[in-house]
Amino acid sequence: MENIVLNNKLECPVVGIGTFMLSPADAEVSVREALKMGYRLVDTANAYVNERAVGRGIKESGVDRKDVFLSTKLWPSEYENENAVDETLERLGVDYVDLLYIHQPAGNWLAGYRQLEKAYKEGKAKSIGISNFEGKYMEELQTKWEIVPQFIQVEAHPYFTQTELRKTLEKYDMKLMSWYPLGHGDKSLINEPVFAELGKKYGKSPAQIILRWHTQMGFVVIPGSKNVDHIRDNLDILDFKLTEEEMAEIAKLDKNERYYHRTDEQLIQFAGWKPDFEK
Repeated sequence: MENIVLNNKLECPVVGIGTFMLSPADAEVSVREALKMGYRLVDTANAYVNERAVGRGIKESGVDRKDVFLSTKLWPSEYENENAVDETLERLGVDYVDLLYIHQPAGNWLAGYRQLEKAYKEGKAKSIGISNFEGKYMEELQTKWEIVPQFIQVEAHPYFTQTELRKTLEKYDMKLMSWYPLGHGDKSLINEPVFAELGKKYGKSPAQIILRWHTQMGFVVIPGSKNVDHIRDNLDILDFKLTEEEMAEIAKLDKNERYYHRTDEQLIQFAGWKPDFEK
C-alpha cells in the first residue's frame, strides 16, 4: 500500500473501499473481504445507513483496528445533535475514527464543523474533513474554521479534475478524496482510447489505469463494490506507475464537466432528511 501524509502528519492509504449505496449485508461482506485482501482504508457515512455493518466487517476481518483508516461523515440532521459523534462511534463500534467529515453544506453546517473540531481536540477524530464544499461554501468556511481540515471529498475523474479547487487545497495542504472516480459508470470515459492503450502496455484494465491516475494526481480513491473480484482488481493498481508523458496525455481529457449537479433545493431537502439508522 502507498500512503499520503496529511497536513497534521497523519498517514492515509491512497486506495480504500467505499460503501456508498451498499446495503448493510453487502457493506459488511465488502469491508471484511477488502481488509483481508490488503485494503486499509474504509469509507462510510451516516447517510449510507451501514455504519454498524461496516463496524462488523472490520471486526470480522481480523485486522487490528489501529491498522484500519476509518472514515465516516456526519449528515446535516446531526450537525446540531450534541451526541452525534458519540452515536456515530457507537454504531461503528469504535472509540475513534481516523477521519470525520461533515457531509453536505446544508442546514447549520457551521455547527457541524464545530462538532468536528471538538471531536478532533478530544481525540475522537484523528483528522477532519469536508464533503461537497466547493465554491461559495469553501470560501465561507475558510473564514470560520479554527482547525484547517485535512481532507475534502468531492467528485473527481479525468473529465473533471477540480482544477480551481485544487489551488485552494494546495494553499492549505488539504488532500482530495475522489467520488465518482470512474465517471459514475460513464462508458465514454472508460472507453477513451488512451486508457485502452495504457492498459495494454501495463497489463491492466482501463478502470485500473484511471484509478492509478487518481493516486498519481495525489488523490485518495475509494471505489465501492459488492463484487469481490472488482474489489480485488481495484486494489491491484500499485505495481506500475504512469509516466509524466502519459499523465499529460490523460490531462488532455479534462472537460471541467461534472456528472452530479447539486441544487439549492436539494440542500434544503438534505437538511430536512434524517437517516433511519441501522439498529
